[in-house]
Amino acid sequence: MDLHRLWILGLLGCALGASPPARAETRLLTLEECLERAIQHNLSLRVERYEPVFAQNNLSLAYAGYDPTLTFRGQHDYDQTAGGLDAEQRIIPPSTSDTDSLAGGINGLLPWGMTYDLTARAANTTGSRGVFDITNQVYISLPFENSQGYVQAAVTQPLLKNSWIDGTRLNITVAKQQLAGARELYRQRLIELVTAVEDAYYDLVAARENVKVQEKGVQLARQLLEENRKRVEVGALAPLDEKQAEAEVAAREADLVSAEQELGLRQNVLRRAITDDYAEWHQVDLIPADAMTAVPQVFDLQDSWDKGLTKRPEVIQQWLVMDQRDIELKYSRNQLYPQLDAFASYGHSGSDVEFSGLFTQYGEGGQPFWSAGAVFSIPISNTGARARHRNARAQVEQSVLYMKDLEQRIMAEIDNAVKTARGSYRKVEATRLARVYAEAALEAEQEKLANGKSTSFEVLRLQRDLTSARSSEISALTEYNKSLAALAQFEGTTLERHAIQLETN
Repeated sequence: MDLHRLWILGLLGCALGASPPARAETRLLTLEECLERAIQHNLSLRVERYEPVFAQNNLSLAYAGYDPTLTFRGQHDYDQTAGGLDAEQRIIPPSTSDTDSLAGGINGLLPWGMTYDLTARAANTTGSRGVFDITNQVYISLPFENSQGYVQAAVTQPLLKNSWIDGTRLNITVAKQQLAGARELYRQRLIELVTAVEDAYYDLVAARENVKVQEKGVQLARQLLEENRKRVEVGALAPLDEKQAEAEVAAREADLVSAEQELGLRQNVLRRAITDDYAEWHQVDLIPADAMTAVPQVFDLQDSWDKGLTKRPEVIQQWLVMDQRDIELKYSRNQLYPQLDAFASYGHSGSDVEFSGLFTQYGEGGQPFWSAGAVFSIPISNTGARARHRNARAQVEQSVLYMKDLEQRIMAEIDNAVKTARGSYRKVEATRLARVYAEAALEAEQEKLANGKSTSFEVLRLQRDLTSARSSEISALTEYNKSLAALAQFEGTTLERHAIQLETN
């Protein structure tokens, strides 16, 4: 045996001789159990679940534009003026005043664009001031008290600009569209996760089956090696045949090591998808409970196109974007109009010596006042509004083109997915027959070798062919099942396929 072969066998001996780490637990899982765990525990999906929550809060913020504002104010004012002399050099005494005032009101915006303002104010003033006493021809200081106030209701209604749509109504509509879009984005992420878990599950099934195939290959190679050694000992076979069998055992053991390594990697992929505590699960040996089968499907390209163009989250999101662009265009067109607002106000005022007398006069309505009118304004060039309107119109045209491009991309993806699924199903049957023929060929060649009518080289070749055929059959089954998952993803029917209900916080 040359040095190269000795080096390979030495490495394999070290790899196979080292005892693998003990598994703390073995967990038998079906695909549906994996999907359920992923939906509950996948951290990436849990992060995405907050986006609809944020969008819902943003919608509440948009509606906050209609929240009324309540204002209340209390104030005390003091004023003192120094006395002096009049033209006759008579002394004018100083005057003082203390004013206590209360004011309050409520104002806000109504859904049809009208603003309202309800206000009330009452003030009571007490003090002293100089009064000329005609009899005595002197100024005297006399106390006084006076109360004044009013209640008023005022409204303003836009008639052109901000009439059928304004900033608040725009924000609410956009927030609704964004909330629906966030839910569709979450559905898209959920579909992607379910598809990824399906792929990881099928890959794990394939990896375990491939380990079994490689173990069978090692078993066949060792069996031939033992038989060749016996034949060499009795002189019925040349020593070269024994060396060839030893080399084949080493090669098959190397393939087994690679298969076991691939199995470990595939387990890690599935663990990562279905748990939020990787440290707890990293020693759990995941055993797929579902075997891969090739269930025949009826493929209808037109039906798949119809599903993809109506159920894909990306399509629904784009429809929402187009609706949003239409609303923004409507708003920008409204902003081109001049400002024409009608306004009106009505109220009652009152005055009395005592503070309490004001409220009696408010109720009696003896001192009404009102006003009505309109205000008109327009920018001279309106350059900003015109530019924003052109942008809004261009965005509408752009969104229509994007939708057409998206629809064509989806149709191409579905067309490719249907072709792949059909081809994969035919490939399953072809690889199954190839494996059956390879088993029969090896069995026949082993009988010929036992009768001295064949060589070890030919048996080894057929063993390799059988191992390859078994691996190809597993790959074909995996490819077919993954192609069905991909087709459902492109159609947007993944959740319905697994009876998964969409839930968000």
